[in-house]
Amino acid sequence: MHLAYPAVLSALLFCTGLYGVLARRNAILVLMSVELMLNAVNLNLVAFDVWLSRTAEETLHSGQALTLFTIAIAAAEIGIGLAIVLAVHRNRGTADIDKLRDTSEWHDPDNPEHHARTAGQSDEAQKAEAAA
Repeated sequence: MHLAYPAVLSALLFCTGLYGVLARRNAILVLMSVELMLNAVNLNLVAFDVWLSRTAEETLHSGQALTLFTIAIAAAEIGIGLAIVLAVHRNRGTADIDKLRDTSEWHDPDNPEHHARTAGQSDEAQKAEAAA
């Protein structure tokens, strides 16, 4: 098998994952798209490892070993990311990324303090106004 076939498949998978990261609004779908991108990289690592082992004298299989590390890191990333998304969903009631811009506090868009804060006033200026 030529190296071009898995490389093209990997590029298509990576582009699909990149589109999912850029276009999706749900945090779980974004995490799934990141996982798809990591799997595309893993496919490239294994394909180039097999290709290099055919051309080189020694068969070290470093690409396959690196793939195993990438799979372990991806599993940990998905576990931690899913836990964060579930905790945010419990607190905020949504997993929509656009609605979760400010993770430190929840601001009501109808609240005048929200408009004052987004207009560029600092926390110290707001505290000084509240104290006066």
